[in-house]
Amino acid sequence: MLDKLLGIEKRYDELNRLLLEAGEDYQRVAELNKERLDLEPIFDKSKKYRRDMARLDEARQVAGSEDDSEMRALAESEISDLEPRTTALEKELKLMLAPKDARDDKNVFVEIRAGTGGEEAAIFAADLYRMYTRYAERQGWKVEMMDSNSIGVGGFKEVVFQVKGKGAYSRLKYESGVHRVQRVPATESSGRIHTSTATVAVLAEVEDVDIEIPDSDLKIDVFRSSGAGGQNVQKNATAIRITHLPSGMVVAVQDERSQLQNRLRAMSILRARLYEIEDEKRRSKQDADRRSQVGTGERSEKIRTYNYPQNRVTDHRINVSIFNLPGVMEGAIDQFIDELSTRDEADRLSASGVAENGQ
Repeated sequence: MLDKLLGIEKRYDELNRLLLEAGEDYQRVAELNKERLDLEPIFDKSKKYRRDMARLDEARQVAGSEDDSEMRALAESEISDLEPRTTALEKELKLMLAPKDARDDKNVFVEIRAGTGGEEAAIFAADLYRMYTRYAERQGWKVEMMDSNSIGVGGFKEVVFQVKGKGAYSRLKYESGVHRVQRVPATESSGRIHTSTATVAVLAEVEDVDIEIPDSDLKIDVFRSSGAGGQNVQKNATAIRITHLPSGMVVAVQDERSQLQNRLRAMSILRARLYEIEDEKRRSKQDADRRSQVGTGERSEKIRTYNYPQNRVTDHRINVSIFNLPGVMEGAIDQFIDELSTRDEADRLSASGVAENGQ
């Protein structure tokens, strides 16, 4: 670890020199400054860690060899102060050095689809949509509806929306999978508890350069936007349906009033889906062991149960339950996400190859 830290400190000093030499080459200055800002947090912490480690080594030498009892007591006092500080700094630095998901700061597309359970599943899908919009509000993020297929009882067969905000993917990526609800539906006269499901997919927004899609692979249809019940709500055909011919994947967007805007949004979703498929193939080969601990995020995996009679929400990947279901449905899901993120960080740290002794 120390070799890595020294390399980062050397690069940081080099960037400062290169910035002075860049002059009025503003593009070069912007590139260098971005890299410098990215390295600055770990540079500052590395300098502090190495300084404290040097002081700790010196104090240990004094405590082990000094005959003067007063000097020895001062050294032991400094050791007691420095040891927990350096241990905490070492842990923070290891996490900072561990490989990170390059998509963590990206905006996301969230797709929620009703699963088993008929109308109750569609209502649950709407409940999840509300939960995520409330969570986004708590984070100061912006939510934009992309497409929806609603039913008359206030539910969604499918709803697709975008969440824009720094770190959106880093927090919401753990929500992908099958969500299960256990409750008495409002339409159930006998009071029997039903179990229904909805699937959630969280896709990081990707740029054009991240994945190329030839025009020959696309079939694009234009149609009129429709509202609840299927009635047309616009006279002009502005809604877009894009079919990716090699995979058969279909994306439809009708929320915008402009055909161009709908097409751009549909292409963004298609790129995100295709990128996720390719990334899942890569991850399945590289880190199957790690994903088995936190969860793959695949849509077939049951990740959480919302039990209304018991006022309980349980995340099965980490075996954590919260007995405040109304609060969770209003967006209080940080406890789950924090624990999942902690587990994920520990796994990344283990996979990074940074030795426990800090070397």
